[in-house]
Amino acid sequence: MSRSEAPAEIESKPGATKPDPILKVSGLVRQFGGLKAVDVEHLEIERNKITALIGPNGAGKTTFFNLITGFDQPNAGEWTYNGHPMKALGPHQMAKQGMVRTFQLTKSLSKLTVIENMKLGAANQVGESLGKALLPFTWKKQEAEIERRADALLDRFNMSHMRSEFAASLSGGQRKLLEMARALMAEPEIVMLDEPMAGVNPALTQELLGHVKELREEGRTIVFVEHDMDVVRDISDWVVVMAQGQIIAEGTHAEIGANQEVIDAYLGRHHDEEMSSDKAQESGTESFSQSEPDENSGLEKESNDE
Repeated sequence: MSRSEAPAEIESKPGATKPDPILKVSGLVRQFGGLKAVDVEHLEIERNKITALIGPNGAGKTTFFNLITGFDQPNAGEWTYNGHPMKALGPHQMAKQGMVRTFQLTKSLSKLTVIENMKLGAANQVGESLGKALLPFTWKKQEAEIERRADALLDRFNMSHMRSEFAASLSGGQRKLLEMARALMAEPEIVMLDEPMAGVNPALTQELLGHVKELREEGRTIVFVEHDMDVVRDISDWVVVMAQGQIIAEGTHAEIGANQEVIDAYLGRHHDEEMSSDKAQESGTESFSQSEPDENSGLEKESNDE
């Protein structure tokens, strides 16, 4: 069965039940004043799959990520990871249980070197205890093992030559690589990536895509927010679509691409209706084919980030 075909047991609809969900979300609400930024009735994330979370700007994708990774608190709702309730846990506690995330804007510590950033990502370090920090013999062996793992990951991500460089000297794409590599230091079971390809040049994009696929081959689960539909088509096993804070569709990339509600959410409900010359004249406007070019037509309007 190819990735473009939905497993027979998964129905392509919002809130679809999955055979082996690693993450379940129910009744999750985040409200800012009178605006519901997130209003997710039910969502299940399938284990050992790559799930893409897509939607127009302002759909609530990053807010949703922030909620389920402990960086924001919901007004209502519950979610479980491997059957364990996660609502009461902080981000560091979730990471210890195997759920880590990266950020749309990278969070590398610029005044530390690359290898120091990597070593910080390891969980359960004995030397983090104030008392034991004063007793090197209690943590030296573990420290050496952590550094060995960090060097192995830097080699895997083709960053060994940057090992002793300060993180501030890295390019945007290299910081994305560092953040993904550092996330793996926690040996996670589920990795949540917030726009991992944003601002990355095409060559590095392909490298990052390869690393994401490798994570799935290692048995990890990946959930990622992305706007580039070519990226979604390339690596996703399942696609979840958000609009106005709600899940409006789920399915394979092919199914989502043919879903009229998704098309409406991205392009507007009447995007496919052509305005005739008569209707245009009656409404006091001109059709696109007859209108004169605007002097500012070459300017691109920037969309607001979510």
